Amino acid sequence: MLMGVMGYALLIWMFVYTAYVVKNNKKRNTFVKLIVWAYEGLYNTVLQVVGDKEIAKKFAPLPIAMFFFVIVQYYLGILPFVGPITIDGVPLFRGFAADLNTTFGLAILMLVTAQIYAIKVHGFFGNAGRYLRNPFKDPAGAFEGILEIFAEFSRTIALSMRLFGNVFAGEVLLVMVAFLTDYFSVAALPPFYIFELFIGGIQAYIFFMLTTVFVSLGLMSHGPHESADSHAHSSSANAQAPAPARE
Repeated sequence: MLMGVMGYALLIWMFVYTAYVVKNNKKRNTFVKLIVWAYEGLYNTVLQVVGDKEIAKKFAPLPIAMFFFVIVQYYLGILPFVGPITIDGVPLFRGFAADLNTTFGLAILMLVTAQIYAIKVHGFFGNAGRYLRNPFKDPAGAFEGILEIFAEFSRTIALSMRLFGNVFAGEVLLVMVAFLTDYFSVAALPPFYIFELFIGGIQAYIFFMLTTVFVSLGLMSHGPHESADSHAHSSSANAQAPAPARE
């Protein structure tokens, strides 16, 4: 809980300070340049995946905020004082991202966001039609809809368990190295800390990327009309394309 509060405070300060420097045209230091560079790179990634500038502009702040949230909480969770200090056997400081409740909450937020944007694009009944179809008229589509419902929940569980497992494994790795090397841990731990810094960045980016892809999947239509339109468009494109030369 304490690490969560520290992480939120650090994250808010980071965003407010960067926005203040950028909006007021202050001289950008290395920290601000790094934040702006990361934000622009992540935004371009969202734009490439979603493919719609208006939707990307509205949706991008959420996965980008998740990226910074995960990486900040990951780095705070590997600080040396996290874990060893206990009160009645309970750690006073515990990594916020190493709590399954946190990662599960982030995954549920992704699921709800995906449904909101899918409803905006397809409408309420159009989005419901992606899951619920008449089994007598379209048995294959009805079965596909059931699979899609299971897929939504499996994505949520997989997203939360994957992040929780990696963060928790990182903490266990550092504790085991410190325990096994004993007095030599001062020399043994730095390479593993550098490794965990790298892994933290990778995990944050994977969480950001999966969130973006899962939401973009909800924006795609798999209905018969879309298929017909796509087929017609494809046929038209093929008709306009020059015939391949025979050898």
